Amino acid sequence: MKTNLIRKSSILGILCLMGQFAEAQSRGFTDAADFGFSPEASGVDNVAALQKAVDQTGTIIVSKPGVYKVADTTYVGSNTTLEFGNGVILQKVDEKGPFTHVILNKGALTKTYDEHIAIKGLHISVNGVVKRMDDVFGLRGQLAFFYVKDLRIEGFRSLDIEGVQYSVHICTFEDVIIDNAVLKGEKDGIHFGKGKRFTVSNCVFQTQDDALALNAHDYSTGNPEIGWIEDGLVENCYDMAAPEQKTIGYFCRILAGGWKDWEEGMKVQNGDSVVVNGRIYRVDALNAKGGPDKKVYTTKIAPTHEKGMRVLDGIKWVMIQEEAVYTAGVKNVTFRNIYLEKPRMGFSIHFDQSWWSRSYYPGAEVPVQRQLFFDNIRVLHEEVVPVARVNTPVDAFTITNSSLGKAGIQVDARKGVLSDYLTTKININNTMFNAEGEMILLDNQVPGKVVHLKTRNNTELSDNFSAKVIEGTGVVKIDSDLTGLKN
Repeated sequence: MKTNLIRKSSILGILCLMGQFAEAQSRGFTDAADFGFSPEASGVDNVAALQKAVDQTGTIIVSKPGVYKVADTTYVGSNTTLEFGNGVILQKVDEKGPFTHVILNKGALTKTYDEHIAIKGLHISVNGVVKRMDDVFGLRGQLAFFYVKDLRIEGFRSLDIEGVQYSVHICTFEDVIIDNAVLKGEKDGIHFGKGKRFTVSNCVFQTQDDALALNAHDYSTGNPEIGWIEDGLVENCYDMAAPEQKTIGYFCRILAGGWKDWEEGMKVQNGDSVVVNGRIYRVDALNAKGGPDKKVYTTKIAPTHEKGMRVLDGIKWVMIQEEAVYTAGVKNVTFRNIYLEKPRMGFSIHFDQSWWSRSYYPGAEVPVQRQLFFDNIRVLHEEVVPVARVNTPVDAFTITNSSLGKAGIQVDARKGVLSDYLTTKININNTMFNAEGEMILLDNQVPGKVVHLKTRNNTELSDNFSAKVIEGTGVVKIDSDLTGLKN
């Protein structure tokens, strides 16, 4: 008798789900409330309900205003639009332990591309529930995508970003649009790993760490794969100040790296990468507290495992990707209409060189970041902070139609990384210089570094303005219309 009741209950449940699916098909969307997604439900029940709704694919809506508890990750697949109405907040809760992602694409677990995904109107309250990584080594976003094509994120809000986790994290992608986001808190706002063709537009950032990270290379725990970030547009964005926040990070971090084929006897440390049989492996040498162990290891046995981690010679090797690339960097990216209110460096084009991350392995192929374009960059603060810093090889970049603050461009080098940082061409055109008195437009701190500086059609707002170049032991070739630098 009991068995028959269970069978009847199961059949009724299946019929109910079939009815809900048929109704959704007829009206053109799925309402998550039909599956039990509710402001009154627990975080565990809400995740189960939202997952059932999302599994229908198509358009899923959450329309009733309220705070919806979520206690785990919801996995979104291809051909899915998830749309949240005004006043809907997904709040992380610790009902069964901390977790990382509120939303993650299904293909991230198998490195299989998901396509045609849209997330609209999502508001995440982190609520102090953070965990560095869960499903994918190196993937940290509250909203995260790994192996994704044709992704659109619109109207995203996250106002309490917590440490160790980024707000949005996207890696190994093609064709991503992020529009109309407001992101505030401690850690990165939007963090990209390798990929191509992206737009970030109409966003407001108030983050302690980087507002935007284009980290082609990264910490071993900072991105699941490494490679080039290319063909992008960042426009109409604001880097807002907050009195309670430390002035660290940048509006945009632009990070490069290079590594080699594995060789017996190589000296490696935390975060180093090697190529073996067409795969890239990284050293994970973190201590019990989650920091780098600050040890140098000699590798005698090559890592060859096809997935996961393996310990060889006391070194924990993580297989991160099946793509034998040897350099990473950023190229062909335009920044337009950027407003820098927070008194910190706007753009840092650089290498890491620490126990956390050594971007460039000695003797590797040199990565050259290429053709970065800065249009209508507005420095709104009064601090003497460079608008841009360069400490990797860069072929050329242009600043145009902008308004610079009291400091210009700093060119420096990580000690002991490269002997030759190559030539960089810098063009500054149609820009307003509003500093009073002398302004250091270019400070070249790299021995032997050659910089070609050309300025045209610029405006000096102060009668006593004078631009200065510090050449150091490098070479700066100047062709300028500015007072103090005119030929």
